[in-house]
Amino acid sequence: MQTLVLILILFLISIFSVLLYFKSKNGRLEKLQNGECPTCGAKPKVFTDNSTNTTFKQDVISSRILKNHGCSGAIDMEYSCKNCGMKEVHSTPNNSCGM
Repeated sequence: MQTLVLILILFLISIFSVLLYFKSKNGRLEKLQNGECPTCGAKPKVFTDNSTNTTFKQDVISSRILKNHGCSGAIDMEYSCKNCGMKEVHSTPNNSCGM
């Protein structure tokens, strides 16, 4: 009986740890897509020229496409922070196929 309870507890811990991993991964990806660095917390800077009423935005996160696997695949994106030098690679589904 103790073995069964121990196995059940270990199974639940493993399931919740996997869910926590995916939640933190999606949270980091969402921050990167919003232009905020998840490591150092730097946000894009917005400057306004009062004489011409023009706003300028200086991005902290730069992104580039590493691999594009076509219509049926995913896009591998590399995000890098200009402040702390952090680099992360994330795969996003490709939704740009117009059929």
